[in-house]
Parts: sequence; structure tokens; C-alpha cells
Amino acid sequence: MKFTKATLVVSATALSLGLAACDGPNENAMEDAGEQQAEAINEQVDAMEDAGTMSDAESDAITDAAEDRADAMEEQGEIMDEGAEDAADPM
Repeated sequence: MKFTKATLVVSATALSLGLAACDGPNENAMEDAGEQQAEAINEQVDAMEDAGTMSDAESDAITDAAEDRADAMEEQGEIMDEGAEDAADPM
């Protein structure tokens, strides 16, 4: 089954909204920032691919790397939140 980008974005958004209630403030902020950066990169890459200045494989590699950076940012925010919880609850 082939999914369109819009379908994937809607699905990812729905999943992230369902999980957002469990996330701490740092994780949410880092996730939002990472997603915004990845989306901006994705738009630039799509434009370059449409213009014929980049291959589909190059586009996919750059998009994947941007998404990996966004995931790493979210993980860093989660670690920050866990550290704040540990500091607030010494036991």
C-alpha cells in the first residue's frame, strides 16, 4: 500500500497528539522545534527534487537525516524532563 505524504503527516500528527499528554514540557518543546526544522528542510528538498537538481534518493536521505535529528531533539527533551522530575523527587 502506498501512502501519500499528506496521509503520513496526518497519521503522525494524530499519533503525536495522542502521546503529547504523556510528554513533559521540554520534550514537547524540543519535539515541536525538531518537527519544524525537519518540515522546513523537507520543503526545500522537495522543491529541489521538483526542479531536477536533486535525485529522489538524495532527497530521501536528507529527509531521513532531518527526521533523525528531530527524533534526537525529542529524546534530549525527554531526558531533560526526566532530570527535572528526579531533581523534584529525591526519593
